[in-house]
This record gives sequence, structure tokens and C-alpha cells, in this order.
Amino acid sequence: MTEPFAWPLRVYYEDTDAQGVVYYANYFRFMERARTEWLRALGVDQVALMEQERRIFVVTETKADFIVPARFNDEIVVTARLAGLTRATFDIEQNIYRDSLDGSLLLKGSVRAAYLNADTLRPTRVPASIFEGKIS
Repeated sequence: MTEPFAWPLRVYYEDTDAQGVVYYANYFRFMERARTEWLRALGVDQVALMEQERRIFVVTETKADFIVPARFNDEIVVTARLAGLTRATFDIEQNIYRDSLDGSLLLKGSVRAAYLNADTLRPTRVPASIFEGKIS
């Protein structure tokens, strides 16, 4: 089984609501950062992909089960793992954990992304080389 990519973050005051807990929409920002870094770690240069090959990734679906809230100044870890791949889409399992002794699961999520032609915005085949050997 492939280990998930892990990206550490700290919760800043700007990420929280008046009660000092992370505002729900910001979890999606954390997930986006981890996906971007995961793709970078896989060797995907999204700027070159768009400018030279005219290909882009777009999120088509996302799900989140909010389990335990993160709070101001928490250190968290956001994971990303390829969970499925079709001709033009891929599914990413994403979880968020508190990075402390207990490692509590804060959010269990998933994202489906499509691979599109940047000019026509029509789906195109995901190159096998991007995710080769990454499905568990």
C-alpha cells in the first residue's frame, strides 16, 4: 500500500472564526495546498503543464467529514493519496490530522479532479506517467 503524502501546516489566527476554531471552508484551502505540494513531489510542474502542454487540473467533486475541529496555533498534517484513476479523472483521499502526541483525525475527505485541455476545457487522457505506481 502506498503511503500518503503528508504536508504539515500551522493554523493561523486568520484561519479561525470568532470561537478560535478553523472556519470550515479553510479546510479546503489546506487540502488544496497539500494536493499542490503532492503533485510537485510527483514532479508535476503545473505552470509548465498549462503553458507548454495546455493542460490543467480542475476539481469536480469534493467531500469532507468534519470529525474534530482544529484550533488556532494547532500544528496539523494534511495528507494526499491517489485513490483511483480513470481515463480523464483521478480521486484523491485527503485526511487532516492534529500533529501532536494523539494524532487525532480531524477531517476525512476526498477530491475528484479532472484533467482538461486548457483551451477547450474538455476532458483529456491523464498521462500514465504522472501517477505511475501510485495507486494502492
